[in-house]
Amino acid sequence: MKHFFKELYGAGIIFFYYVKWVIFIGLPILYYGLDYKQNIIMDVLWVYCFALITKDFIVRVVLKKK
Repeated sequence: MKHFFKELYGAGIIFFYYVKWVIFIGLPILYYGLDYKQNIIMDVLWVYCFALITKDFIVRVVLKKK
């Protein structure tokens, strides 16, 4: 069971590393440009991607200057 959770965690890291910008930019385009129906799961994923992008910015820009 521990091995399963390690694989799931690794897959999540790889997935969001490559897909976070697509979700962050693409979801508002789908909602407001293409009249895509609101979906709570996609909204939660968008907020999670926003948090990851914010964390990356803080680590790379703010903490790097110190």
